[in-house]
Amino acid sequence: MLLSLPAMAAISLFTLPPAWSPITMPAWAGLGYVSVFSMLIGFIFWYRGLALGGIAGVGQLQLLQPFFGFLLAAIFLGEPIAWTMIASAVIIVLCVAGAKRFA
Repeated sequence: MLLSLPAMAAISLFTLPPAWSPITMPAWAGLGYVSVFSMLIGFIFWYRGLALGGIAGVGQLQLLQPFFGFLLAAIFLGEPIAWTMIASAVIIVLCVAGAKRFA
């Protein structure tokens, strides 16, 4: 993260909005939620899971996240699922299963 700081700071300054007032409260709340829960609190559970399950096993399990993301988006948000999304999820599942079998 420290190595990317100069580039990200330059990109942030380049894409800085001219005014902060058009940014709505739900957008700020969403940023706060992602910052606190996904990035800080989520790491606590993630590292605890790594400690309990082992880095190799849990790391490969993380590759299944796109599959669960498609499923949760369809269930809770009503997102349409294209055949290409299903095909990519199946490929990911097969790769993870193959890696676990032949490890």
